Amino acid sequence: MRLNKIQEYVRSKGWECQYTEEDGCGSVDFSYRGISYHVWEFPDGEGAESNVRDGGRQEDFLGDYEEDILAVIKSWK
Repeated sequence: MRLNKIQEYVRSKGWECQYTEEDGCGSVDFSYRGISYHVWEFPDGEGAESNVRDGGRQEDFLGDYEEDILAVIKSWK
């Protein structure tokens, strides 16, 4: 299982969450306040794509991407 920190945080908030893994890449889909969000890891393991910063736009997160994405999610009020 991948993206463990994101999954744990989302589930701790009671948000509906679905995890999928394919070819060693994790994908987390969840909803918050009626908006669907996702995190998809890149096959090279170097990053992930997500719409957590702007629900309508994809953004690449590189490097320590799980921590960076988690920081954005935790900043939501």
